[in-house]
Amino acid sequence: MADIAPQSAASSRWQAIGALIFGACVIGFSGVLARLTGAGPAAAGFWRLAFALPLLAAMTRRADGPLGRPTPIAWLTGLFFALDLGFWHYGLKYTSVGASTVLSNLAPVVVTAFAWIFLKQPPRALFLLAMTVAVAGAWIMGAGRGAGTPVLDAPLGNLFSLTTAFWYALYFLALAHGRKTQTASRLMFWSGVVGAPLLLGAAVLLGEPILPTTLAGLAACVGLGLVHVGGQGSIAWAMGRLPTSLASVVVLVQPVVATYVGWLIFGEALGPMQALGAVTALTGVVLAQWASRPGPSRAAPPR
Repeated sequence: MADIAPQSAASSRWQAIGALIFGACVIGFSGVLARLTGAGPAAAGFWRLAFALPLLAAMTRRADGPLGRPTPIAWLTGLFFALDLGFWHYGLKYTSVGASTVLSNLAPVVVTAFAWIFLKQPPRALFLLAMTVAVAGAWIMGAGRGAGTPVLDAPLGNLFSLTTAFWYALYFLALAHGRKTQTASRLMFWSGVVGAPLLLGAAVLLGEPILPTTLAGLAACVGLGLVHVGGQGSIAWAMGRLPTSLASVVVLVQPVVATYVGWLIFGEALGPMQALGAVTALTGVVLAQWASRPGPSRAAPPR
């Protein structure tokens, strides 16, 4: 009986990692869908949350009872996610899908530093190496954008995307804290309730087009909602079962998917540097998982 608990813990860990990778792959489609909505950048974020809320409400009621009221951490999670979506979508407007997604996913640096300094969770040397490799791969993918890629203003778009990494890191940390006491669907529902009006207000103040102008744009808005529930929901579920630093590195699978989807849909040029960056980033993700695996010295003492 002594080895059952470790085996169960290992199985649960791999399920969480699988859910995290699945969620990151699904979220990789969100950049393309945001562009296809025909609405403004902040408005696309609003539609993403608006179409997700009915599904999240139904899931929460079924699994966790009445919706209740938002907690303070849900308010913070919603605020950070609204800022994340707003800045990221403006990055998508001015630079390529691949570059914007890559730069906005440099959050592991912020997350690891925060956990190290404020939470007294020093990372292992191998994890630091893995994070460096993954971030370097993501950076190579962004810097290796092909010359034929059509963009409006790459420096401005890259600046918006880099700023997104800061908000994304704060969102990750708030999400990890909230998952200690709340289910994934409940936390996502209330963060969406908080974030949706913020994004809509920003769209109105910035004079953006609010409504999609075509049926394809409307379908993209609905698709964003489904991607949010399936992709971000899987990430939120896994966040309750994995260290925050590891989760923030594993989701670097997302820019790999986004880069190749951008190539398929928008013809954004791919080159050898981007292929090298993708391989490097994925190598870092594998190393991070290896570095953060529970060791014998970390096993819980018998009770």
